[in-house]
Amino acid sequence: MNKTALFVTALSGLATLSGAEPATISFENDVLPIMTRAGCMAGSCHAKADGQNGFQLSIFSFDPNSDYREIVYDARGRRIFPSAPDHSLLLLKATNQIPHEGEKRFEKDSESYRVLRQWIAEGAPRTRPNEPKPSGLTIDPPDLSFKKGETRAIKVTVSYTDGTSRDVTHLGEFTSNDPAFAKVDHDGNITAGTIPGENSIIVRYVDQVAAVRLIIPPDRLLPPQTYTALPKSNPIDDLAYARFQELGLFPSPPCRDDEFLRRATLDVLGRLPTSEEAQAFLKNPSPEKRTALVETLLGPENRFDYADFFSTKWGDLLRPNTQRVGVKPVYLLDQWIREKFRDNTPWDALVTELLTASGSTHEYGPVAVLRDKREPADMAEFVGQLFLGVRLGCAKCHHHPSEKWSQDDYYSMAAFFGSMKQKGQGISAPISGEPEFWWFEPGGKVSHPVSEAVMTPTPPDTPNYAALDPAIDPRIVFAKWLTAKENPFFARALVNRIWSEMFGKGLVDPVDDFRESNPPVNAPLLEWLARDFVENGFDQKHTLRVILNSHLYQQSSEPNEYNAGDNRNFSRSYRRRLQGEVLLDAISLLTGQPEKLSGLPMDGRAMQQWNHLLPSTFLDAFGRPDSSAAPPCEREIGGSVAQALHLMNSDNLQKKLSGKSLWLDELTATPQEKAVQNIYLRLFSREPDDNEKKVTLTHLRGEADATKRRVLLEDLVWSLLNSAEFVLNH
Repeated sequence: MNKTALFVTALSGLATLSGAEPATISFENDVLPIMTRAGCMAGSCHAKADGQNGFQLSIFSFDPNSDYREIVYDARGRRIFPSAPDHSLLLLKATNQIPHEGEKRFEKDSESYRVLRQWIAEGAPRTRPNEPKPSGLTIDPPDLSFKKGETRAIKVTVSYTDGTSRDVTHLGEFTSNDPAFAKVDHDGNITAGTIPGENSIIVRYVDQVAAVRLIIPPDRLLPPQTYTALPKSNPIDDLAYARFQELGLFPSPPCRDDEFLRRATLDVLGRLPTSEEAQAFLKNPSPEKRTALVETLLGPENRFDYADFFSTKWGDLLRPNTQRVGVKPVYLLDQWIREKFRDNTPWDALVTELLTASGSTHEYGPVAVLRDKREPADMAEFVGQLFLGVRLGCAKCHHHPSEKWSQDDYYSMAAFFGSMKQKGQGISAPISGEPEFWWFEPGGKVSHPVSEAVMTPTPPDTPNYAALDPAIDPRIVFAKWLTAKENPFFARALVNRIWSEMFGKGLVDPVDDFRESNPPVNAPLLEWLARDFVENGFDQKHTLRVILNSHLYQQSSEPNEYNAGDNRNFSRSYRRRLQGEVLLDAISLLTGQPEKLSGLPMDGRAMQQWNHLLPSTFLDAFGRPDSSAAPPCEREIGGSVAQALHLMNSDNLQKKLSGKSLWLDELTATPQEKAVQNIYLRLFSREPDDNEKKVTLTHLRGEADATKRRVLLEDLVWSLLNSAEFVLNH
């Protein structure tokens, strides 16, 4: 037996030799939480990179084994003294009975002192027999509504794997997301500020994290009957109005028919309505015409436009750089994505096929993802971000103190992808030359970088996961877990992305940052959407249909006195800049001058582009993903000076306007008032109002000369292309 083992045996046996009772204090469940609360395990104290005065602990106790070694073994065991616990350095320093740079952390007569002393007296065991692990936190109450300046307490209860639970309020750590909104003290007493709104308090105990939602209503609340009288189409409206009532918000009125037509067509198909579509819709007297429009947009007649638009969005997230993977694999992956969206393949089936792909990169598109994410850890991080909505990057190196998924979770998930083998050219030059073959072969291993332990394939948050059959590709098992109806993460991640596409931001924002410290703005609404998505066969078009038919989606973007300051609860429609490809295709279609894009036919559209490396100054200016960045790539949707200058001064745009255009030629030969009407219908899906008619007709001046009239029309179209109404989806 080595010296360490002898020492542990001696320590653990002290209590037994003296006739004491078996250990009752848990190192992980009692000792470490006390030390964490006391600040010992903070980055400014003993959890510094090099520790403090020779005593080094892990940040927020994310590595209990290391912490135990430091406390019990290090410094020749002088930090604890089981035969005389009160003389233990651990207690003397913390109570400042002997000089301590960190000053006093707790009193000698405190509960913290008593627990630590008892643990030392019991022999400082690493674990107790059959010791349970924490499995979840419950906050009581989970939601709090405050008056300004009011103080209220919360209770924190932990559940354990053996079915027991206990109050751990005295052991929890409390953090306010916004101290100006609400403060929280060491014991979970929350004091509201004076700013109306909503925010969260984050609670942590051991490796469990939870959040309590706080609301400070405004001084003026509308009566409940105000909300019951609002029009409702489906549960989206009910759940949204309930939140508005809590926050004192009132939704904007319904948008106009032309706004709905333009907004919905852009959101579903990524194109402008034609002037014929606009005229027909505006003249339609049916009260059900919006519902009918939604069915048309999602119908088979528009499946190619729909597929191109949504494939572009998912191409940003899935499509690798051709310089890393090769031209042909990227093209095949792009075509595979488009096929799946054209067929409206259920989301669970699409993801399963993607994650279990095998074969040649020159024959089967999804294999390109394996070629790009070559390391199991990279694949786990990629899958977590896209299909669970969780950023696991930090867990690659350490356990973030405010998140529940640990470094062990990261590498346990990576182990599902550790049995893939490959042969071929790989990423060696010429990368677009020879194919690479990928297949499953039993025996692959993924090791923990700290403990060097071989990790068992285990999904996050599944402590009782059954052992895998080594003969079965673990990716198949993982895909079944991922896409299972009862998996709460999978459906929520997708419906949140769909919501973000329709409203400009997700219920959880950013869309790939689900965590306890970033809760959804309307959790009941998100849960309903996810449940409805699952119950309807993971059908994306179903979820789009439900959203588009809701009154929430059909709100005006014009604010009122109750929602002018709201930018996160969806009490009005948020104006959004059009995606670069949408803008470029719209301008090309309007002018009759197709954009010359490498790798596409002459009449190809920007929405069909499959390679971010293909040059386009316009698309780069309007937020196309960085061609050198690794997927997933979220788009930059904000405006910029470069975009404004491009629309105003671009040589390419001027050539499109002044070049041969059937539409502009027809306008030149059309009576001026009719020409103005046609321009507004094409650009804005509406007819001009009286003032706009007056201004535009004054600009045209009744010019009879065809050449001069053409120039005046070009100027008019150019000015409207530069307007906010054209550039924004509103």
